[in-house]
Amino acid sequence: MKTTAALLVSSLVLAGPVVAADYKVDPAHTTVVFEVSHMGFSTLLGRFNELEGSYQFDADNPAAATASFTIEADSVDTNHEERDKHLRSPDFFDVRQYPTLNFASTGYEGDKDGGKLSGNLTVHGVSQPVTFDVNFIGEGEDPWGGYRNGFSAETSIKRSDFGMSYGLPGVGDDIAIKLFVEGIRQ
Repeated sequence: MKTTAALLVSSLVLAGPVVAADYKVDPAHTTVVFEVSHMGFSTLLGRFNELEGSYQFDADNPAAATASFTIEADSVDTNHEERDKHLRSPDFFDVRQYPTLNFASTGYEGDKDGGKLSGNLTVHGVSQPVTFDVNFIGEGEDPWGGYRNGFSAETSIKRSDFGMSYGLPGVGDDIAIKLFVEGIRQ
């Protein structure tokens, strides 16, 4: 019995620290939305319907968290077909020249319940540093034998910083971006 316990302890020591878990974003349960002022009269909501991403998360070492996302620009959806066509045009996202929006993290400060995720956001071919306020939502086993967790994150950008100044000031420059992410542990 003592030998078995000693071997178990030795193998745990030799194995080293637990490595962060890898998660693949579940696009069916992940949402990316944005808000922009319309002429100062109302707030227009939009979303992107096609995305993929992955992240690493270790509750015991949150500073090691990483994330990357790719969003299909032509999946923009504001619930108005003509406006969406205009958003896909060179006046805004120019989806033929810039088919994706991308985010790659550069660091995380906080704990397992929330913090600040910094990284580079590329929109319209322009990369800018951004910081998302992140909040942990929950985690657990799913009905299909997998393990999931989820986060919400939000930031604000100026679209003119990404080379999209068409329609200013009628269409607002400040864009609020909100993500609701569910990932499946790999």
